[in-house]
Amino acid sequence: MAEWIDACAAADIAEEDVIRFDHGNRTFIIVRDHEDNYYCTDGLCTHEDVHLCEGLVVEATIECPKHSSIFDVSTGEVETPPACENLHTYKTKVEAGRVFVEI
Repeated sequence: MAEWIDACAAADIAEEDVIRFDHGNRTFIIVRDHEDNYYCTDGLCTHEDVHLCEGLVVEATIECPKHSSIFDVSTGEVETPPACENLHTYKTKVEAGRVFVEI
């Protein structure tokens, strides 16, 4: 059963930035886009398990720092190869200045 996890303070993430969030034995990223929306996806690139927290965020996309695959963080969809598998996405909400993720 999914539960809402308190991941971080909303202020911890600058506009068009990303942070790593670990829960249990899994790694996620939380991205804040240019319109102040927060998204959560798996934290590893589906191409070669590279940590996406080091990637470049532009609007609502993140670029893998190793081979430059680009993912839409709102849907998890791959926009450019070499990755060919989408990221899983997780619902987020902001309450009282905190970002919560449904895992």
